[in-house]
Amino acid sequence: MQVLVRDNNVDQALKALKKKMQREGIFREMKLRNYFEKPSEKKAREKAEAVRRARKLARKKLQREGLLPGKPAAARGAKGPGRGGPGGARPAGSGFGGNSAGAGASAAGGSGGYSSNR
Repeated sequence: MQVLVRDNNVDQALKALKKKMQREGIFREMKLRNYFEKPSEKKAREKAEAVRRARKLARKKLQREGLLPGKPAAARGAKGPGRGGPGGARPAGSGFGGNSAGAGASAAGGSGGYSSNR
């Protein structure tokens, strides 16, 4: 990967480099390589990512065809309940914390707090 520095503007070159690395997925791969991922965990993660991509693609297609409205009002920046200022308490199943593998226990209403990726 190569970025040209023009007029000794290193800040601009760094910004371009970070953007390229983000687009290529290098940061994500570095984060994944920080720890060993069991083959079964990798398979489950990749399957969940594929499902997520397929759902997003189907949703975008329906939006283009006019069968679904655009972005929901909550995603446009409207603040929902329980997302107040700094230091506010978060409800138990708010999706913050433990399970980062996608559709987790709290989102599915499943097991009571047990997280399989330790």
